[in-house]
Amino acid sequence: MRKTSLAIPFLFLALASKAQGQSTLNTSVATSVQQGVKVPALDKSPMDMSYFPTDYPILKTQNKATTAPLARIIYSRPQKDNRAIFGQLIEYNKVWRLGANEATEIEFFKDVTIGGKKVLKGRYTLYAIPTENKWTVIINKDTDTWGAFVYDEKKDVLRTDVPVQILTSPVDAFSMSFNKLDKGMELFIAWDMVGVSLPIEFK
Repeated sequence: MRKTSLAIPFLFLALASKAQGQSTLNTSVATSVQQGVKVPALDKSPMDMSYFPTDYPILKTQNKATTAPLARIIYSRPQKDNRAIFGQLIEYNKVWRLGANEATEIEFFKDVTIGGKKVLKGRYTLYAIPTENKWTVIINKDTDTWGAFVYDEKKDVLRTDVPVQILTSPVDAFSMSFNKLDKGMELFIAWDMVGVSLPIEFK
């Protein structure tokens, strides 16, 4: 019984120390917030990135890359969330940022040809004008912008039309990815029941 009675004060001391440590941690977090350090909430349209060749950074890390990167796209991925997308949320015949938040950015690491026109290597903004049967894809040289609110047609590098494809199953999160073609690659864009393919050629 004496051993038990002696252990009790140590147990209380340990619990008190643990509680004090927890209190210190909470105070530290509260102090950080009070000093203006903010932790952003998860965006409803998270940013994503696609490369060509596919998964190039992983291949490079594993020493399996057989070529330098040819293209990269950075974009935000809104969710369908039971909404009617094309023709309603995304209005027809209006310039769209191709995603959400910041306008979509595409970078070519070498000169390419799109719609029969040469595009020099570099970083561009990518827009589209969707309609029911086709999209007009726009490459614009005005970068680092939000949405399409200050879109300037005079800064277009090219416009090209691509046909709308009806998908066999819906895509919930807006998606953009590169696929290999015989003469280069395609940028495949999909959301809801709609997809379009932008062929990109390179030597």
